[in-house]
Amino acid sequence: MIYEHPLAYVLGLEGIALMRAYTGEHGREFVEARLAEIRKLIDDDSLAGAAVEVARVDTVAGYRIWSQTYDGPNSAFDLDEPFIREVVGALPAGDALDAGCGTGRLAAYLAGRGHRVRGVDSSPDMLERARQRVPQAEFLLGDLSSLPVPDESVDLVVCSLALTHVPELGPVLAEFARVVRPGGQVVIADIHPEGVARGVVPPVRLPGGQPARVATYRHLVGDYLRAALAAGLQVRRCEEPLHPPGQPGSGPTPRGRGTCGRGPCTAWHRRRRTRPSPERRRCCSGTFGADRAAG
Repeated sequence: MIYEHPLAYVLGLEGIALMRAYTGEHGREFVEARLAEIRKLIDDDSLAGAAVEVARVDTVAGYRIWSQTYDGPNSAFDLDEPFIREVVGALPAGDALDAGCGTGRLAAYLAGRGHRVRGVDSSPDMLERARQRVPQAEFLLGDLSSLPVPDESVDLVVCSLALTHVPELGPVLAEFARVVRPGGQVVIADIHPEGVARGVVPPVRLPGGQPARVATYRHLVGDYLRAALAAGLQVRRCEEPLHPPGQPGSGPTPRGRGTCGRGPCTAWHRRRRTRPSPERRRCCSGTFGADRAAG
């Protein structure tokens, strides 16, 4: 069970803001306002007993519920799609795998660009919606760490907003490397670890009305990199997009650049494979683009 207390959450956010002020991002007026707000929150009796026990559910159970509304407004889509389209749009049509395809959001885009598309997901409910959405594609039930796809059978792997749900990145990146042909590309977008640390974890309601969250893991950018390096990929590109001004989650960023933590951390793995020997494999990772090249 997860113990969620709204007062603890908002005080944590206040603490993050104060730490940014401590390093010079904000001045005296900002700090005094935050401290006054904290005193007010602590004295608010309506928040004292507002904590709830929240269940943690796996992706199959969680996405069975979320599949009904998954394609509704989702700010994460606004952040990852421009970069995915930019990278994938420059590639020739071929055999594409949408790994963790969900309801077929990216499978539809890939099919529209002329790719022959396979989708893999662990949720039967999400797959059913994907089949209705992209009838010309092939959708398979499977796990990302054991893809039901032959070796070197696709030119492109796209995986969006899925790897935060796997406890270990290594087996998944190894599978992506296995199924991609020489010269193939891997493009990954995921929730930024700062976002996960601040509670960007999918909430659902169980059939009895109890609150729950889909099991989510905080992988650092370096975790993606190490897993991809071990799989024989080489980094080609990394993007950490910010929310546009005025949208939820927007606001000042530390030093105005460098890390976002305000939504999905988009990772582009673009890779070219030339069958290097194991000791010469170089790679890419998690929130990056990757290329596997000889030498």
